[in-house]
Amino acid sequence: MEYRTLGRTGIRVPEIGFGCGNVGGAIIRGSHERQVAAVQKALDLGIDYFDTAAAYGNGLSETHLGEVLQELNPEIHVATKFRVSTEDDLKDIPGAIRRSLEESLTRLQRDTVDVFQLHTNLSDADGQHDLFVKHVLEKGGVADTLDALQAEKMIGFRGFTGMGDTDAIHRVINSGRFDTVQTYYNLLNPTAGVKVPDGYVCQDYQQVIDNAAAHYMGVIVIRSLAGGAVAGPVRAELASDKPGGLMATGNDYESDLRRAESLAFLANGDRTVAQASVRFALDNDKVSVVLVGFSGQDQIEAAVGAQGMAGLSASDMDRMQELWATDFEG
Repeated sequence: MEYRTLGRTGIRVPEIGFGCGNVGGAIIRGSHERQVAAVQKALDLGIDYFDTAAAYGNGLSETHLGEVLQELNPEIHVATKFRVSTEDDLKDIPGAIRRSLEESLTRLQRDTVDVFQLHTNLSDADGQHDLFVKHVLEKGGVADTLDALQAEKMIGFRGFTGMGDTDAIHRVINSGRFDTVQTYYNLLNPTAGVKVPDGYVCQDYQQVIDNAAAHYMGVIVIRSLAGGAVAGPVRAELASDKPGGLMATGNDYESDLRRAESLAFLANGDRTVAQASVRFALDNDKVSVVLVGFSGQDQIEAAVGAQGMAGLSASDMDRMQELWATDFEG
């Protein structure tokens, strides 16, 4: 396993992180024995960064991860997330966040988490489940609350998931109030790290990765396989039968499945398209860790195997530029 530094946190993290969400599903739907085996396999391969959330499986991800970690007792880094998305939350942001953290720590059977991340889409306009940037940055808002929890040593570092309006995401990065950002970055939507040509039709994150790195933030790649679409329509046993929810405008699962059909040229005898997508994310040296959601031990081995593979060639990237310009119809 190769390791990188998670921005200004100084935490040494593996290039491949263990995503404990719904898409892969191992930590939510697997038996305890299979969960223990998957986590042990990851540990054996050098993966010691585990990412979960209160919302994953309505708390099951945190609960199951906590049970496995109690049994194995490894030295690892754990990140989890919280949401601020209801009227009651907004009436008492510090109380809502603190309660969420306390409940997460109980499920995880831990006294602290290494990274605690806002997990609500950001906006400056009305949205049913969006959070205004002002609620993040105002006095007594999300950032102030995370500062207080950090001072109490209930959390190590402050993070947020860079979802929602692009301008809002950049405003929060520019505030300097957060240590890490999770960013959507894959072959179907590369805009967090690549300037795309005219003709690109999906949400443009306007090189969030570069901006975050300029602010010395750790960059955590999510949806490296586009909710599983990059790997094709056949889903593993423990994978969700519901594809990953929409995280980037224009990147709905069915559209991404169609786009992924154009990626077959990236596969060869040594790598799959999924491994090429993981390798693409790793090729950006400003990325700290690429999260992958696993269904089984074979997927863990395949993701880690992408580390040792050659990056996408210049001709591969030229072809990708053509595909991005034509919405994968070129």
